[in-house]
Amino acid sequence: MEAENHTALSHFLLLGLSEDPDLQPTLFGLFLSMYLVTVLGNLLIILAVSSDSHLHTPMYFFLSNLSFVEICFTSTTIPKMLVNIQAHRKDISYRECLSQVYFYIVFLGVDNFLLTVMAFDRFVAICHPLNYTVIMNPWLCVLLVLMCWLIMFWIALIQILLAKRLTFSTGTEIPHFFCELAQLLKVAGSDALINNIFTYVAGALLVVFPMTGILYSYFQIVSSLMRMSSIERKYKAFSTCVSHICVVSLFYGTGVGVYLSSSVTHDSQASSVASVMYTVVTPMLNPFIYSLRNKDVKGALRRLLSRTASCLCRITEF
Repeated sequence: MEAENHTALSHFLLLGLSEDPDLQPTLFGLFLSMYLVTVLGNLLIILAVSSDSHLHTPMYFFLSNLSFVEICFTSTTIPKMLVNIQAHRKDISYRECLSQVYFYIVFLGVDNFLLTVMAFDRFVAICHPLNYTVIMNPWLCVLLVLMCWLIMFWIALIQILLAKRLTFSTGTEIPHFFCELAQLLKVAGSDALINNIFTYVAGALLVVFPMTGILYSYFQIVSSLMRMSSIERKYKAFSTCVSHICVVSLFYGTGVGVYLSSSVTHDSQASSVASVMYTVVTPMLNPFIYSLRNKDVKGALRRLLSRTASCLCRITEF
């Protein structure tokens, strides 16, 4: 096939999860439902935190930011997939593909860093409760979130600039339902050694440092809990970490699962199906984990829904 650079290449072909035409309506309905649940669930978390003064604390500030990132993360891939299924098309333009890669990297990385920041927040709250409000002041909270975004903006930008050097064959097929960087590098027609080296180094650092921070925070938390004499205090302190532990386990567990599935099997379709877990399922489950395990969030959601219902009643009366 003829190799073309990015100036001549107009589009890629996304092969999706299945080429069976009878399965497309089912996939469309399934992913549309999961996308709507993800957006609605995370939006409710954001509205509950912003509207309830009891939740104006660092922990819930980070949670609302995490929910915002989850909405953006899912919106990077699923809408394009739904449009292609509905229109019976597989194409995605070169610019759309690189944009999808860029924002996918940004939101995935920010998600990862926010989980680390939330672990640090729990470490300060449990291990240094008297200094919590001093250490976790509003300026530091905003600074930590901004650092998460800035780091990922630059890393993603470097990845895109490196990707623009590559050439691709006419009608390049990507065996995935979205433009994933790893798949894009595999189908490149030119040498992608520099891209692969940067991807592995950046990926390793973006996993090792956040994971080390999370493990260190929870090691200190467990040590602090062991020194507490009151069982009630232990339970109360640990209960504030349960939701975060579940989300971290889900995030890294699905990521490891996708990595292992792609390493063990060379079936690209199986790898695509496995990646659904961390691109769709994990963002969809996070609001349920935080709302079901957290009395404060459940209370805020009830008050939010109650106020919304009363406003609707007043509107209908007019």
